[in-house]
Amino acid sequence: MNCRSRRAASPARRRSSWRAGWPGALGKVLLTTGGSDAIEVALKVARAATGRFKTVSFWDAFHGAGFGAAGLGGEQLFRSGPIGPLMPGTEHVAPFTCYRCPYGYPDRDGAPQIELCRVTCAGMLRYVLEKEGDVAAVVAEPIRAVPYLPPPGFWQAVRAACDAAGALLIFDEIPTGLGRTGRLFACEHDGVAPDILVLGKALGGGALPIAAAVCRPELDVAGAYAFGHYTHEKNPVTARAALTTLEIVVEEGLAERAAALGTKALARLQEMKRKHALIGDVRGRGLLLGVELVTDRDAKTPADDAAEEVLYRALDRGLSFKLSMGNVLTLTPPLVIDEADLMRAFDILDACIGEAAA
Repeated sequence: MNCRSRRAASPARRRSSWRAGWPGALGKVLLTTGGSDAIEVALKVARAATGRFKTVSFWDAFHGAGFGAAGLGGEQLFRSGPIGPLMPGTEHVAPFTCYRCPYGYPDRDGAPQIELCRVTCAGMLRYVLEKEGDVAAVVAEPIRAVPYLPPPGFWQAVRAACDAAGALLIFDEIPTGLGRTGRLFACEHDGVAPDILVLGKALGGGALPIAAAVCRPELDVAGAYAFGHYTHEKNPVTARAALTTLEIVVEEGLAERAAALGTKALARLQEMKRKHALIGDVRGRGLLLGVELVTDRDAKTPADDAAEEVLYRALDRGLSFKLSMGNVLTLTPPLVIDEADLMRAFDILDACIGEAAA
């Protein structure tokens, strides 16, 4: 990755360069020191604003490590074991997972078949909201970090269901926000704005601990209470880092750059899929990419052992990435990566998959 010099902008230019970019009518900001804490703040705001306490979220999701965030999450690793009861009122539904549709609809090489399923996943969420009747919020990643993309029309249907049920929509954009998916915020791809948007990780440039819950102004309903009150939530150093990060992402067009590089990256991954039977699916948006390894493409049998072998072979060659769900190689290159470095990373990955298959 090449480091480039940064040209400082005036405060007025900096403010105008990103403030107008919030989705919908968002504008009230509560700062925290980490994404888990920002999720907790968002839950408190939703409870205070609606007078309700129940939530609906997705199985397999991760929203943080606190008791509230772990209750929202749907990964067994973070919900089970000796920690005891989690936060009450957390309902879960099956996620949008078109390659492995939990409702049994066949996919078309990983693509949703809307004419068959009619977005059953969104319909189930509406059903749960109607049956519960008093849900405070739906909490979800607009693009799942595995990654899985929502089927067309999914979030429009969920937004309408939330409005009809009087529930807030909270988008966890900690892994997807600030340019990662080719737009400043992942929810912009679907034209749906949440009531609360949670940011983290990238907000501090990936180096300093700062996160935020960004709310609609009408949700400022409990000013007499301390929903955050974290020791370093208003730290001037991390706040300056966040402002500088926003400035750089917007002024240097990093979201647009991620979109362009992502198109080339997906094309390269499709080539690798045609070459390696071990690859069952490739998917992603911008520079959030996934390669799912399987031992049998028809049965979609997860190739967990092969995925781990690919990971360690790649690490030996200097390439690092994350394994998700046991068999998904999750690739999140830096937004400023050179195209040549990106393609060199794919060369390494290509070789490692071939060796693991052999």
